[in-house]
Amino acid sequence: MKRLGFMIVILSLICLLAAPLFAADVIKFGAAISLTGKLAKEGNLVKMGYEIWKETVNKKGGIKIGNKYYKVDIKYYDDESDPNRAAKLVEKLITEDGIKLILGPYGSESVFSTSAIAEKYGALMVQGGAGADKLYTRGFKNLFGVYTVATEYMDDTLKMLQNKTPKPNTVAIVYSNDIFSTQVAQGAKASAQKYGYKIVYYKDYPKGTQDLSTVIVEIKAKNPDILIGCGHFQDTVVIVKQSKDYKLNPKAIAFSVGPTLPDFVTALKGDAEYVFGAAQWTPVLKYKDPVFGSNANFVKAFKSKFRVEPNYHAAGGTTAAIIFQRAIEKAGTFTDINKIRQALLSFNEETLFGNIKFDATGKVVGKGMPVIQILKGAQRTVYPDNVAETRPVYPKPAWR
Repeated sequence: MKRLGFMIVILSLICLLAAPLFAADVIKFGAAISLTGKLAKEGNLVKMGYEIWKETVNKKGGIKIGNKYYKVDIKYYDDESDPNRAAKLVEKLITEDGIKLILGPYGSESVFSTSAIAEKYGALMVQGGAGADKLYTRGFKNLFGVYTVATEYMDDTLKMLQNKTPKPNTVAIVYSNDIFSTQVAQGAKASAQKYGYKIVYYKDYPKGTQDLSTVIVEIKAKNPDILIGCGHFQDTVVIVKQSKDYKLNPKAIAFSVGPTLPDFVTALKGDAEYVFGAAQWTPVLKYKDPVFGSNANFVKAFKSKFRVEPNYHAAGGTTAAIIFQRAIEKAGTFTDINKIRQALLSFNEETLFGNIKFDATGKVVGKGMPVIQILKGAQRTVYPDNVAETRPVYPKPAWR
């Protein structure tokens, strides 16, 4: 019995000593993300993007540093679509869970709050879920984002429409008064002026509102050729429904967020037809990728796992994770934050989002925005011309 007891003690000591070695075989990432609340649709799509990356990398052996492979693990917390809660949870990830490699949340307000926490504690964040310009004007060193910034969101859409027949001349812009949507609207206004449109309506509305009838009536009185909506998924559904109710019939309706989500058509059915959406990414792009091999392979793997086609929220999450992975591999470490940061600053590689480079603020540079249109109940890439699946339908038929 004494010998058995002695052996148990020895084995326990061996396990305790070996535990750090086993732990070192895993690289832990952390994410506070909207799994419930008003941004749950988008947040869960970003999480799905993280998960397909994790699964694919681990099937290939893991992240390679030197001659050794490390498995990937991601610890999630639900921020409930609350930026303040998101910040507290990222602080918990860093200070209690000991994780300094942070995958970003969804939404500019949550990225704004959480990136400040990452900066405070010397953690590193790569995010594929927010595009507000304001994220990159604070002098931070530890935030990198893969989205085209908000002020450039609607530029390609307005550029695409400028020479259509009959020529559109007037634009109405309506936007939610959150950080991201406000900056999208500011950029849309600047782009409209650049392309020679006359802006006949420019107004915000309270974040999260469920009734925009007053706004729709005001816009109808201006009779714009193009209606631009800058908000989130729930906002776009309200705008479309109430535009139909009040017979607001512009030649084109376009949104910064909404049409790219699978639930847009589910929620609106036939009323979603002909609506344009700005997209960070679409499934038909022909980019290569260091993890999946190609954009087409990513789409296939995602559909196989989740039984739905990915949209740009999911692809953004995957791309952010891939960039994080490649920077760690290039740096040759997953613990030296400074070396990983330097690898990100010098990043220049083709990914699902195209060739990605960052400026000194961590903002992606040189990346455009494809435009999709809902046609026969499906998203179709209609711009730019060299990747378009079909020609855009313009002008939009009146509501039935």
